[in-house]
Amino acid sequence: MSTMKRIAFDIETVGENFDNIDEITKDVLTHSLVRDDGDESDKERLLRDLKDGLGFSPLTGQVVAVGVMDIDSQKGGVYFQSPEKPHERVEEDGITFEAMTEEKILKKFWEIAEHANVFVTFNGRAFDVPFLIVKSAVHGIKPTVNLMQNRYLSYQNSGAVHVDLFDQFSFYGAVRRKGGMHLWCRAFGIKSPKEDGVNGDDVARLFEEGKFLDIAKYNVGDIRATKELFHIWEKYF
Repeated sequence: MSTMKRIAFDIETVGENFDNIDEITKDVLTHSLVRDDGDESDKERLLRDLKDGLGFSPLTGQVVAVGVMDIDSQKGGVYFQSPEKPHERVEEDGITFEAMTEEKILKKFWEIAEHANVFVTFNGRAFDVPFLIVKSAVHGIKPTVNLMQNRYLSYQNSGAVHVDLFDQFSFYGAVRRKGGMHLWCRAFGIKSPKEDGVNGDDVARLFEEGKFLDIAKYNVGDIRATKELFHIWEKYF
């Protein structure tokens, strides 16, 4: 595998503004929130959770950043949305930050992916890759590699191996307590992206506040942590 081009990647997403969604879609989304016992406080909590979770689905969310890092050179880029707020292309610690539309972000990702052999994610099979594929289809963009082929590494095509560390560290879901990225970073003494005071739940707020570069820099923490966890997995697992 050492002769292969290996990249780690991660995406950041935000959901639509619930108030701007059409009434039919609101009814579809909130249908399951109706309770027979009439507990309004519980319904309000569930509605709040629903609104906060719209960014978890490509049907109600959008990609606002994609970070990619070459695992061996440790160089990479974060391609992020910056609506109506131009950002110059800048480089910092080997990472290029470049603002573009969602469509261009997706095109850029698949262009990079076409030249890689090994793809490393944390929970990418359940979240990042399906989200990228669906949103790419919305924009009429066809993926250049198949990152959703067989879940088990021994059955994957060597031309595009997807190492989902969430799967690997949980032994494909065999363990009872699977653990998120922060817990795995903590276990192995790796800096967690959360240590800088930002986590995935903050992305929507930062986007609303126009702090687009902050989102991109948070994304760098994710891909660096993913890269470090990959080295642990590669050496010991």
